[in-house]
Amino acid sequence: MSQESFIYSFVARGTMVLAEYTEFTGNFPAIAAQCLQKLPSSNNKFTYNCDHHTFNFLVEDGYAYCVVAKESISKQISIAFLERVKADFKKRYGGGKADTAIGKSLNKEFGPVMKDHMKYIIDHAEEIVKLIKVKARVLEVKSIMLENINKAIDKGENLTIFADKTKTLRSQAQDFRKQGIQVHRKMWYQNMKIKLVVVGILLFLVLVIWLSICGGLNCTN
Repeated sequence: MSQESFIYSFVARGTMVLAEYTEFTGNFPAIAAQCLQKLPSSNNKFTYNCDHHTFNFLVEDGYAYCVVAKESISKQISIAFLERVKADFKKRYGGGKADTAIGKSLNKEFGPVMKDHMKYIIDHAEEIVKLIKVKARVLEVKSIMLENINKAIDKGENLTIFADKTKTLRSQAQDFRKQGIQVHRKMWYQNMKIKLVVVGILLFLVLVIWLSICGGLNCTN
């Protein structure tokens, strides 16, 4: 994924955009605003295609989260971005400032936050795709388990056999959960490495500046 993968993003209360972010010029905000006007009010996810781009929406509790992405970017990646934006927005403004904010009044505060989330998703796209696949597999296993339960009830299947099947499916679900935890840990370690490198560079620069000002290692005078 490149830095141009995500073009434009906003958070809206109803049809009022509270915060938006983009580094590009074009008619993306206008098209996204038109889509926003036509969105159903029910909690759901929506994707529209226009001019080799996708307009992705996550609607929840009266708020709409939108991201415009290149057509080559999968819907799952775009929705993963919107989920991060939604969680961060609700944590910062939920039940308070967001309910009374006027149009685009949160641009200065939340615009840079959306930029950071874009960069995070782009930098960790591979790990996020793996995590999405693990979650999908867990849901599949859960669906199979429920289907087997219904079949067992309908057919009166032997409880011992049924228990063995349930144990096997539970074991599979635990394995997939472990895979998800491993992916999360890998992403955390990668972020920590980057932070340590940045801190090391800053300390080195401070040391160089300090030595240059003092004229060497003898700074006692």
